[in-house]
Amino acid sequence: MNEQVPKDKTLDNTVALMREGYLFIRNRIEEYQSDIFETHVLGQKVICMGGSEAAKLFYDNDKFQRQGAVLKRIQKTLFGLNAIQTIDGRAHQHRKQLFLSLMTPLHQKRLAELVMKQWIESTKKWVNLDKIVLFEEAKKTLCRVACHWAGINLHESEVKERADDFMSMVYSFGAVGPQHWKGRMARNRAENWIQSMIEDVRKGTQKAEKGTALYAMATYQDAEGNEFDPHMAAIELINVIRPIVAISTFITFTALALKDHPEYKESLKSGNPYDLDMFIQEVRRYYPFTPFLGAKVKKDFIWKDVTFKEGMLVFLDIYGTNHDPRLWDNPNEFHPERFKNRDVGSFDFIPQGGGDPSTGHRCPGEGITIEVMKASLDFLVNKIEFEIPAQDLSFSLVKVPTLPESGFVMQNISLNA
Repeated sequence: MNEQVPKDKTLDNTVALMREGYLFIRNRIEEYQSDIFETHVLGQKVICMGGSEAAKLFYDNDKFQRQGAVLKRIQKTLFGLNAIQTIDGRAHQHRKQLFLSLMTPLHQKRLAELVMKQWIESTKKWVNLDKIVLFEEAKKTLCRVACHWAGINLHESEVKERADDFMSMVYSFGAVGPQHWKGRMARNRAENWIQSMIEDVRKGTQKAEKGTALYAMATYQDAEGNEFDPHMAAIELINVIRPIVAISTFITFTALALKDHPEYKESLKSGNPYDLDMFIQEVRRYYPFTPFLGAKVKKDFIWKDVTFKEGMLVFLDIYGTNHDPRLWDNPNEFHPERFKNRDVGSFDFIPQGGGDPSTGHRCPGEGITIEVMKASLDFLVNKIEFEIPAQDLSFSLVKVPTLPESGFVMQNISLNA
């Protein structure tokens, strides 16, 4: 029995979760004055928790597993069925090494260079346009770059469609109705497209350069020495490309941060990597991206007098932990200097998960996210000039994922000499 843990008295909080979005867990943690509470979501009992201690517990592979924790509706939109995010143990570790091999510092640097080059090429077209929407342009830019880097031939005529499909997977996982089905259809199209490519590589009718993500997925063998099924190879190749395209959201919030906090622009003009890094880290902490993550209890255990029963679903509050006042002074203020000389732990700053990415479920592409964001920030500050017309730049913490309403409109764009 969990006599000590607060229990939400609402019969089922599915509607409340949808209504409160990013703040659902944090609201109750504050109400109950407890880092942990019980509730019901989608008809099942759930333990919700937040904070660095809870994050450390959540990423203990001896106590939690991901298998069975990710809803099928999320697998069918965001991750793909039976993808790396849904498996555990030896199979997960073996497959994780495949992803890590594609996300080394050299790959991070290469992607950042390609992104900067593509931004500049895109700007040459923007100067002749009345205005552009940064989010829409970022999707296309990152789709071009990610596919090129991965070894995928992408014709310019299909860039927008592919970029929209990758982003639909991201923006549909928390949606219901038409938006959710749009994400499912986008995933089906992408999986069919990539699967045919994998099959062509294996038949020898399409070349894949060694060292590319396409080659790695087409030739991968699992822990038992079995080749990926072509469909599974497609799913995991999408799980390399889709998160890169999803950085568009962070880039849009980066532009918003620059607008709302122009006092940082002068220091960023120096191009000092340390200043860029602090600003980017604060964008990742302050603005909403992942609301929470789920796992299932692997075996019975007790933590802080709370009994965790085998098979129970547990949610970790990602957004709330990144805004925890015990971890961050004035957490609801944008303040990049908080990262100056701060030794960021594996469980107190978790915008893309916690723990060690080489052994656990923290996102292996976090380094890519940071370097692509830094290159994009450098581009916005030092490579172009632009004006920001009147527009709706508000964003909702109810909508998951969320984005500034206008997508960040820019006009009168010019390249710096």
